[in-house]
Amino acid sequence: MDKLVNFVLFQIGWFSAVIGGASNRPWLGVLVITAVVLIHLYRTINVKAEAVLIIIIAIMGGSLDSVFVYLNWISYPSGHIHETLTAYWIIAMWMSFSTTLNSSMAWMKESHILAVIFGFFGGPLTYYGGYKLQAIEFLNFDAAMIGLAFGWAVIIPLLFLLSSKVYKYFNCSDA
Repeated sequence: MDKLVNFVLFQIGWFSAVIGGASNRPWLGVLVITAVVLIHLYRTINVKAEAVLIIIIAIMGGSLDSVFVYLNWISYPSGHIHETLTAYWIIAMWMSFSTTLNSSMAWMKESHILAVIFGFFGGPLTYYGGYKLQAIEFLNFDAAMIGLAFGWAVIIPLLFLLSSKVYKYFNCSDA
């Protein structure tokens, strides 16, 4: 049941962020995702490990997305911190995504191949969904899709490895 709750909360956060970004109200998704993350931290046993993981992944994911913005492959119509950086609601989405690693997406942990495949296809599909909902613009569609596919194929297994290392550092077992 916990994994289902985690999955549903992530979806609520994702749609709130995308709809907020598309409607020029990027703060909407950030507020909802803040609630999602706080609920997650309240429900988890390993609060310190999860909190550290959320912060690190926000930085890593925000950096990856900022590369695509900097290269003029992707643009966000609202929520800019700086024109060469990703939108702040995207960083919030990475925070929400991090809550799934040891919960609803934990089934992928043991298979690096599965994590790579999931990232390769799943990453670009989520951005395409955001594009269809008008929260994201592709300035160079082909380059963005290729970059997203390979970027996510690399980052998903790395995030699972990071999660394991963070949990080990805090002397707790993975969820």
